[in-house]
Amino acid sequence: MKYYSLNNKAPKATFKEAVIKGLAPDKGLYFPENITPLPTGFWANIDDFSNEEIAFEAIKQFVSPDIPEKELKRIIEETLAFDFPVVPLSNQVSTLELFHGPTMAFKDVGARFMARCLGYFNKNNENEVTVLVATSGDTGGAVANGFLGVKGVNVVILYPGGKVSDIQEKQLTTLGQNIKALEVDGTFDDCQTMVKQAFLDEDLTSIMALTSANSINVARWLPQMFYFMFAYKALHKKHKDLVFSVPSGNFGNICAGMMAQKLGMPVSHFIASNNVNNVVTRYLLSQLYEPKPAIPTISNAMDVGAPSNFIRIQEIYKNNFEILKHHLSSFSFSDEETKAAMLELYKDYHYVADPHGAVGYLGCKAYLKNHPEVHTVFLETAHPTKFLDVVEEVIADKQELPEQIQAVMGREKVATSMTAYEDLKAFLLD
Repeated sequence: MKYYSLNNKAPKATFKEAVIKGLAPDKGLYFPENITPLPTGFWANIDDFSNEEIAFEAIKQFVSPDIPEKELKRIIEETLAFDFPVVPLSNQVSTLELFHGPTMAFKDVGARFMARCLGYFNKNNENEVTVLVATSGDTGGAVANGFLGVKGVNVVILYPGGKVSDIQEKQLTTLGQNIKALEVDGTFDDCQTMVKQAFLDEDLTSIMALTSANSINVARWLPQMFYFMFAYKALHKKHKDLVFSVPSGNFGNICAGMMAQKLGMPVSHFIASNNVNNVVTRYLLSQLYEPKPAIPTISNAMDVGAPSNFIRIQEIYKNNFEILKHHLSSFSFSDEETKAAMLELYKDYHYVADPHGAVGYLGCKAYLKNHPEVHTVFLETAHPTKFLDVVEEVIADKQELPEQIQAVMGREKVATSMTAYEDLKAFLLD
């Protein structure tokens, strides 16, 4: 498989090159040159396949020939070492729980897959790679855990000070070893801008190998296809018309679902559920794409004012606005509406949702008003105890911390404070 830059001013790259570089030399996102749908028989007989077999069939065309099949199967087995349950709430709504991994967030899948790919590529290489990543919450912890101890890989994580939950902060600042945390006085967009500036800085790139572990990296983005396919397997016999509602920030997750659709998954529609950072919701109404500064909310992982992956979604649908609208709806919700949804889920369904999942649930409700015949699936992207203060306040019920969360709570935070790009550059050069 070859990958081309969406800026169309760089040479094509192999999977290995795309993973190691992160961004193309022209600073565009990489996109696969070809997408070959899986045979119709695969989808008709998907119940006969294990999760590992489904994932292998989904991803192998995108990594070939850079990772041998035997090695790819090992990577997939280690990536998917936890469950992905679908929980039915009503005849019209189910939730896909993606928080059963080591950091209790959906990003465990992409981070674990990418870490193992980079570890494979680097196993006989004495040169070090620095993974530079901005996080609005869960990416940092997932990347830190996924890359911990990987040979020849240093990880530097930028996060906005005071704008991630206490547990999220613990997960990315307490591991040590090859993981460094940088606390930025600003927003996620500020962190992301600093990371992009580093990739453009020839003073850095001429002397060190930089790559990204955000969903801009193909090895972080593409494996998120897996769990959409797992949910389809779980529900397709009961519900013929499935629609996924995805809490959306940087739009990598929903974009991966659309890639599964391009592989032939019989799902016709997606819902991008936004908080008040709603650049895509507004775009689908006006056809004007106008990024704005991020606004802090209780669903902080979605506090993104300039979603990087939306350009990939446009590429999937050939930059045709009408085709895009046929496949994508988007709704925006306030913190007050999010809290009301959390309480509704708890009272009516005895289900404890985190703020991001609650936004996804609101997307389901909004879409069902005009499409009552479909079955919606919202993605519960993080364990509710990662947002303990908000959850316990809203539902007025004490929540027990799971083992993965308890393990980090007593550890000491280690982070370097910074305010500007020059601080980051000096840190990397040191």
